[in-house]
Amino acid sequence: MSDPIISPIHVAAVVFHDDRGRVLTVRKRGTGRFMLPGGKPEPGETPRETAVREVREEIGALIDASSLTPLGTFLAPAANEAGRDVEGTIFTCEEPISPQPAAEIEEIAWVDPRNPADAGIDLAPLLEMKVFPALG
Repeated sequence: MSDPIISPIHVAAVVFHDDRGRVLTVRKRGTGRFMLPGGKPEPGETPRETAVREVREEIGALIDASSLTPLGTFLAPAANEAGRDVEGTIFTCEEPISPQPAAEIEEIAWVDPRNPADAGIDLAPLLEMKVFPALG
Protein backbone atom coordinates (compact mmCIF):
# COMPACT_ATOMS: atom_id res chain seq x y z
CA MET A 1 0.00 0.00 0.00
CA SER A 2 1.42 3.36 -0.95
CA ASP A 3 1.33 6.53 1.11
CA PRO A 4 -1.62 8.80 0.38
CA ILE A 5 -0.79 11.79 -1.76
CA ILE A 6 -0.73 14.87 0.41
CA SER A 7 -1.68 18.03 -1.44
CA PRO A 8 0.45 21.13 -0.94
CA ILE A 9 -0.48 23.92 1.43
CA HIS A 10 -1.75 26.82 -0.68
CA VAL A 11 -0.70 30.34 0.26
CA ALA A 12 -0.58 33.79 -1.29
CA ALA A 13 2.16 36.25 -0.41
CA VAL A 14 3.54 39.63 -1.40
CA VAL A 15 7.02 40.94 -2.19
CA PHE A 16 7.60 44.50 -0.95
CA HIS A 17 10.88 46.32 -1.68
CA ASP A 18 12.37 49.19 0.27
CA ASP A 19 14.31 52.05 -1.33
CA ARG A 20 17.52 49.95 -1.14
CA GLY A 21 15.99 47.02 -3.05
CA ARG A 22 15.65 44.82 0.03
CA VAL A 23 12.61 42.55 0.45
CA LEU A 24 10.37 42.59 3.51
CA THR A 25 10.28 39.28 5.40
CA VAL A 26 8.34 38.26 8.50
CA ARG A 27 8.78 35.63 11.20
CA LYS A 28 5.72 34.15 12.84
CA ARG A 29 5.63 33.71 16.59
CA GLY A 30 7.04 30.33 17.66
CA THR A 31 8.91 29.74 14.37
CA GLY A 32 12.48 30.29 13.27
CA ARG A 33 12.28 31.06 9.56
CA PHE A 34 11.49 34.29 7.79
CA MET A 35 9.09 34.39 4.86
CA LEU A 36 7.03 36.84 2.86
CA PRO A 37 3.94 38.38 4.43
CA GLY A 38 0.99 36.27 3.37
CA GLY A 39 -0.88 33.13 4.27
CA LYS A 40 -3.59 30.61 3.62
CA PRO A 41 -6.85 31.54 1.87
CA GLU A 42 -10.19 31.74 3.58
CA PRO A 43 -12.99 29.77 1.86
CA GLY A 44 -13.89 31.38 -1.47
CA GLU A 45 -10.97 33.84 -1.53
CA THR A 46 -8.86 34.34 -4.62
CA PRO A 47 -5.07 34.46 -4.16
CA ARG A 48 -5.16 38.23 -4.71
CA GLU A 49 -7.83 38.66 -1.99
CA THR A 50 -5.85 36.42 0.35
CA ALA A 51 -2.69 38.46 -0.21
CA VAL A 52 -4.45 41.77 0.54
CA ARG A 53 -6.10 40.40 3.71
CA GLU A 54 -2.97 38.71 5.03
CA VAL A 55 -0.81 41.81 4.47
CA ARG A 56 -3.34 43.89 6.41
CA GLU A 57 -3.49 41.35 9.25
CA GLU A 58 0.23 40.61 9.50
CA ILE A 59 1.93 43.98 8.96
CA GLY A 60 -0.93 46.50 9.12
CA ALA A 61 -0.51 47.65 5.50
CA LEU A 62 -3.61 48.55 3.53
CA ILE A 63 -2.86 47.84 -0.11
CA ASP A 64 -5.09 47.94 -3.15
CA ALA A 65 -5.61 44.60 -4.89
CA SER A 66 -5.05 46.31 -8.24
CA SER A 67 -1.50 47.23 -7.15
CA LEU A 68 -0.48 43.55 -7.05
CA THR A 69 1.51 42.18 -9.98
CA PRO A 70 1.75 38.38 -10.29
CA LEU A 71 5.33 37.08 -9.99
CA GLY A 72 4.46 33.40 -10.25
CA THR A 73 3.31 30.26 -8.46
CA PHE A 74 6.06 28.21 -6.88
CA LEU A 75 6.32 24.87 -5.06
CA ALA A 76 8.82 24.26 -2.23
CA PRO A 77 9.10 22.43 1.10
CA ALA A 78 6.96 24.10 3.78
CA ALA A 79 8.95 26.08 6.34
CA ASN A 80 6.88 25.22 9.39
CA GLU A 81 5.09 21.96 8.57
CA ALA A 82 7.49 19.03 8.30
CA GLY A 83 6.97 16.71 5.35
CA ARG A 84 4.64 19.11 3.56
CA ASP A 85 5.08 21.26 0.49
CA VAL A 86 3.77 24.76 0.06
CA GLU A 87 2.46 26.17 -3.20
CA GLY A 88 2.76 29.92 -3.10
CA THR A 89 1.08 32.36 -5.44
CA ILE A 90 3.41 35.33 -5.19
CA PHE A 91 2.72 38.94 -6.08
CA THR A 92 4.88 42.04 -6.08
CA CYS A 93 3.61 45.39 -4.85
CA GLU A 94 5.19 48.78 -5.45
CA GLU A 95 2.99 50.66 -2.95
CA PRO A 96 5.06 52.24 -0.17
CA ILE A 97 4.35 50.68 3.22
CA SER A 98 5.36 51.17 6.85
CA PRO A 99 5.13 47.60 8.15
CA GLN A 100 4.53 46.85 11.82
CA PRO A 101 4.42 43.30 13.20
CA ALA A 102 0.81 42.36 14.02
CA ALA A 103 -1.29 39.22 14.58
CA GLU A 104 1.05 36.22 14.72
CA ILE A 105 4.08 38.14 13.39
CA GLU A 106 6.85 38.47 15.95
CA GLU A 107 9.59 40.06 13.86
CA ILE A 108 10.24 41.68 10.50
CA ALA A 109 13.50 41.93 8.57
CA TRP A 110 14.54 43.50 5.28
CA VAL A 111 16.67 41.13 3.19
CA ASP A 112 18.76 41.81 0.09
CA PRO A 113 17.52 39.17 -2.40
CA ARG A 114 20.90 39.23 -4.18
CA ASN A 115 22.79 38.43 -0.93
CA PRO A 116 20.28 36.86 1.46
CA ALA A 117 22.98 35.26 3.64
CA ASP A 118 24.11 38.76 4.64
CA ALA A 119 20.92 39.13 6.70
CA GLY A 120 22.06 36.37 9.06
CA ILE A 121 18.59 34.86 9.39
CA ASP A 122 16.98 31.57 8.36
CA LEU A 123 14.71 31.92 5.32
CA ALA A 124 11.78 29.76 4.27
CA PRO A 125 12.64 27.45 1.35
CA LEU A 126 9.97 29.02 -0.89
CA LEU A 127 11.55 32.44 -0.46
CA GLU A 128 15.18 31.39 -0.68
CA MET A 129 14.96 28.75 -3.42
CA LYS A 130 12.12 30.09 -5.61
CA VAL A 131 11.08 33.70 -5.03
CA PHE A 132 14.50 35.36 -4.69
CA PRO A 133 15.80 33.70 -7.88
CA ALA A 134 12.60 34.72 -9.72
CA LEU A 135 13.18 38.36 -8.75
CA GLY A 136 16.42 38.28 -10.76
